[in-house]
Amino acid sequence: MSNLNPGDQPDTSASGARQEDAIYQNGCPVAAVLDPRIDASSREIHFAEVYGSDELLLPEDCEFREYRILIQRIGFASRQEAGATHKGRVLKGVVAEILGYRKQ
Repeated sequence: MSNLNPGDQPDTSASGARQEDAIYQNGCPVAAVLDPRIDASSREIHFAEVYGSDELLLPEDCEFREYRILIQRIGFASRQEAGATHKGRVLKGVVAEILGYRKQ
């Protein structure tokens, strides 16, 4: 596991347009997020909501923006019905551990 130090910088050698509000696994978007709050000092990212997450494999690490993360806690999970604003599995009060920076 890498240490996240203030002087560390993500690898920006390769370019790839990614959505700022998406969580990725294996290079593919698997969920979207609302209200992400990054707390680098505690190595955590708090998401008010993660939605459209049917493809998200929870026990595996994933990527959000420049970070490699692992979801540690979920406050509430539900499946939205047809006609709802966000479709599929919705997770609320999500906390993810920052593992380090992703390789781009």
